[in-house]
Amino acid sequence: MTEHRARRATAETFSLGEGPLWDAARGMLHWVDITAGAVLSGELDADGAIRPTARSEFGETVGAVALADDGGLVVAGARRLWSVGADGGRELGPVLLPDDVPARTNDAAVGPDGALLVGTHALDDDARPQRLLRVSAGVVTVLDDDLLLSNGIAWSPDGGTLYSIDTLARTVWARDYDPATGATGPRRVHLATDGLPDGATVDAEGGLWVAFWGAGEVRRFAPDGRRTDAVAVPAPNASSVCFAGPGLDTLVITTAREGLSAAALAAHPASGALFTARVGRRGLPGPRYRSA
Repeated sequence: MTEHRARRATAETFSLGEGPLWDAARGMLHWVDITAGAVLSGELDADGAIRPTARSEFGETVGAVALADDGGLVVAGARRLWSVGADGGRELGPVLLPDDVPARTNDAAVGPDGALLVGTHALDDDARPQRLLRVSAGVVTVLDDDLLLSNGIAWSPDGGTLYSIDTLARTVWARDYDPATGATGPRRVHLATDGLPDGATVDAEGGLWVAFWGAGEVRRFAPDGRRTDAVAVPAPNASSVCFAGPGLDTLVITTAREGLSAAALAAHPASGALFTARVGRRGLPGPRYRSA
């Protein structure tokens, strides 16, 4: 197994950093601070440092941000989508969660068919199962309704396999996915992990990179499930990961301060920062959400 070490990339720290996303058209990185209800954007330099340049507040938790086909962004708010135009104007999208469901949106990603997949996260200790939702042209359908904590979402390079993570079940699921229509096959266990898998991305060779919450690590798994790489992160709560930069060859890792004790924060003061690493792999361009 190949081992790597991530370096701190932002001076700033965030409460619950998540969902890094490379925007090639703008040459910019986007990510969210979930509990602060903020979408952030920044520049990534050749040395792997990230300089935040913009912050947009939504007045509610923000689970994820994705690219939209109109050149803007789509943002998963607490219970609904926001459409953010290239000019910064905002419009409300479809409602994802009814008011009587004690949950918020969590991780999200756009599939090869242009649909947005969004997971949910419980607001309290209610035992109500969590969901994985698919949003296509404003229509919301349920893919899973039996999850403990819906998290990372990624596709194989050919778009034919969907990976989705249930963190508390310590499971990475896989299922067949039609990249043209979004039709899915039966769900199957891809990985049963020994930690808490969180956000994920796939490289150009089909390797699945998974951030492990509480472990301070990102792990790469080959398509057959073998662990091939590990990236040490000097912050326990590694939350998500993406490939960024003009060559899609810089691994960006978000982390969180949330949930750490005062002693843990003293021991890991960089918690909540973004980190980068060069791992000898390249990512894939991200598709855009088709709003209609």
